[in-house]
Amino acid sequence: MRVLMIEDDVLSNRALVQALRDTGAVVEQVESGEDALDLVKHYDFDIVMLELSLMDMEGYEVVRRMRAARMNTPVLVLSAFVRPQARVKAFAIGADDFITKPYDVSECVARMQAVVRRSKGFSQSVLQVGDMELSLESRTVTIANRPVHLTGKEYAILELLVMRKGMVLTKEVFLNHLYGGLDEPEVKIIDVFICKLRKKLAEAGARNVIGTVWGRGYTVRDPVAIPATIPMRTEVLRSSSELSRVAA
Repeated sequence: MRVLMIEDDVLSNRALVQALRDTGAVVEQVESGEDALDLVKHYDFDIVMLELSLMDMEGYEVVRRMRAARMNTPVLVLSAFVRPQARVKAFAIGADDFITKPYDVSECVARMQAVVRRSKGFSQSVLQVGDMELSLESRTVTIANRPVHLTGKEYAILELLVMRKGMVLTKEVFLNHLYGGLDEPEVKIIDVFICKLRKKLAEAGARNVIGTVWGRGYTVRDPVAIPATIPMRTEVLRSSSELSRVAA
């Protein structure tokens, strides 16, 4: 999960940022509304967490300009404003939730996760694909009620795929969510993660959960709809080596 935190007093949110990172989230922090709008325009975030009092504009204006530009990234407002009118205005211009400061960090994280789930079309914290269940709260995966032990990166990849079930995700999207632009390895590392993840899922009894779309990326679909590979090319294969590669 990738989070954009917009707050002109970065130190005030240290506990929340650490709690988010403890859940495996990649958190990027900016202090101005203009910087935030530029990032949301060019990069893919799961949620924006926004303070209303910024150095260059009101947080309301950030939300208004996002929605005017048809940016659908969910927004959770964090504010010391306690007047009901502040909450009403925030919701009216397109915010998805509003938390009044001071807040409990664990509640804030839980509500952030709930907003992200709803934005992806999920009402529960446990997501299911066939016999596989993924718990967003405990960050665990089970297949037919048997636990599957994944590394942090493997879980993050699987969570991203399941949260965006049916969509084809490029390797660059995975890098963006795993590293947030910081010390990113070569894009080929995603193939390595996917290979190891597939092996673990298959050994646990869930084969063909992750499909490959040649030339584009990876996807998760319901088991009845997903072949191991989704070919995107129509030309005749010219060698046995090509045939073996497509069938793998």
